Amino acid sequence: MFAQTHVYFAEAILGRRSDAITLGSIFPDIMTGAGVEHGRAHSLGLELLRMFTDSEELTDFALAAITHGISPQGLDYFGDEKYPGFERGYCFEKGRPLVRQTIAACNLPENMGLWKAHNIVEMGIETKISRLDQYGQVLRRAFNNQALIDRLIAALSDLTGDSERLKKRILAFPGYIGVQQATPASMAQIYCIQMYTKHQININTDQVTELIAIAADAVENDLADFFHLTRQQVQKEINTLLNT
Repeated sequence: MFAQTHVYFAEAILGRRSDAITLGSIFPDIMTGAGVEHGRAHSLGLELLRMFTDSEELTDFALAAITHGISPQGLDYFGDEKYPGFERGYCFEKGRPLVRQTIAACNLPENMGLWKAHNIVEMGIETKISRLDQYGQVLRRAFNNQALIDRLIAALSDLTGDSERLKKRILAFPGYIGVQQATPASMAQIYCIQMYTKHQININTDQVTELIAIAADAVENDLADFFHLTRQQVQKEINTLLNT
């Protein structure tokens, strides 16, 4: 999922809002650009929770990271890896009908079609979540909390082995994810940046804008069910961790 959706979900699970929760909710994606492999970056939650037992603020950061990840099972597990009753995660399954159009719009090789189609679905979801609250403002405020960011860099630099690289990644991240209200057009522009940064591929932003709008319509009937089930499962996971 994209950033505002992760902030929304972490707040729903933890029942509160803070800069630590905001940054924790997107931390796995920050780490993937700071020298940490994707699977590990999305499985750091328990390690972070054990590191931060002496700080309520940083415990919230760790819990928010857990709501994002794959192991323990957070939002990305159910969105990407496995949604009950289906072969893959919810966003992959919803992306299957969009594969051909995504390949064309994003100038992709065949083997990247489903992967990037699931991103199109995630961006459609982002546009819907973004209308629920001022999540762009919430993200901007968190990225302006320099004291918290400095504290996190000092505590987490061992995970990357390069505190300067982590600092640069955090400082650059708002421009990489977008911190305004998400629309199909704004998300297509963000995806243009991400695709070129990751793959040196230029996408057709007009076609991607149209696809994101199609994806947003495609999840209309079952997105609430997805979040309901996922929230139940992740809440159970968090409660178990807090009571052991």
